[in-house]
Amino acid sequence: MSEHLEWTIHDPYTYQNLSNLEQQVIGVQTTQGSVRGVLKHVYPDHIIVEMGGTPFHIRTQEIVWFFPARSTKT
Repeated sequence: MSEHLEWTIHDPYTYQNLSNLEQQVIGVQTTQGSVRGVLKHVYPDHIIVEMGGTPFHIRTQEIVWFFPARSTKT
């Protein structure tokens, strides 16, 4: 049986801007709190931010704002 999957990007501008920041350190404010780490992957419905070796899967609809950040490593 063949399944047809269709992705809908709810906010194409957010998706495009996040895609430009992949593999960079970012800060993300969500409706539940904030995360700061390396943006590993950007998908149509969520992003993966790695903080302290732990991947956080964040739904794009839960993002309030985000910004490119400097790494805290010296």
